[in-house]
Amino acid sequence: MRLVWQLLAVALIAFLGGQGLNATDGSPWLQLAIGLATAVVAVVVYRWVVAKTERRTVVELGRPRAVGGTALGTLLGVAMFGFVIANIAFLGHYTVDGLGSPEGAIGLVGFMAAAAVTEELLYRGVLLRIVEGWFGTWIALGSTSVLFGLSHLLNPNATLWGAIAIAIEAGGMLGAAYIATRRLWLPIGLHFGWNIAASAIFSTEVSGNGTPQGLLDAATSGPIAISGGDFGPEGSGYAVFAGTVLTIVFLWIAKRRGTIVPMRRRDRAQAAAATLPR
Repeated sequence: MRLVWQLLAVALIAFLGGQGLNATDGSPWLQLAIGLATAVVAVVVYRWVVAKTERRTVVELGRPRAVGGTALGTLLGVAMFGFVIANIAFLGHYTVDGLGSPEGAIGLVGFMAAAAVTEELLYRGVLLRIVEGWFGTWIALGSTSVLFGLSHLLNPNATLWGAIAIAIEAGGMLGAAYIATRRLWLPIGLHFGWNIAASAIFSTEVSGNGTPQGLLDAATSGPIAISGGDFGPEGSGYAVFAGTVLTIVFLWIAKRRGTIVPMRRRDRAQAAAATLPR
């Protein structure tokens, strides 16, 4: 039942925050405030419901390294998306016509903060962590990555390839970031940095959503394998490549740190206890 209660608690905050953001469309400063408030409340609720249902200290959202981990993840996310855009632009399929909407960018920061935090709490904080305790790291990482990709099929301009790309580049990378650090701050920062770079800075589609214009007045074009098409650059081969590289790096770090939980039942309890942050 802990899985159900934790999912319901975070999902409720995500839903209410989403309703608030949609109701304030056209008011960027209000969207920023509601988005940031949703992110903060989601963290508080997650800490409360996990502590209540598992009777433990919620170390995955502990204060140590919270600022540093989130900041590092945000920088990595922005740099990763910048790499993708630079390659698309080099081939002539990303063009900038001038300044877009700074006000729109402000609202997008709030929207993406809420999305990044609630999605990481749901998929990595609840699902991956609990499934890993049942079946080990590899099954947990694979299953939650697939589920994360499939969830993006609900977006307006979703494609099967886009969902597959998200499962590989985002589901794998964000899950591996949690496994390597045993904290949620790095994947939250990665998710947030990637999303604000895609929307608020470079003004591209985000996962097939009708994303408003951000800081730049820009457009993407060209083959889906390069630009991602209507799904956005997340469907680009460059994004899949970059996400795969970071996934491998994080899993290598996890192996060196001994934070991978084995599949064999008799080894899981001991390994899971050893992976808890101190």
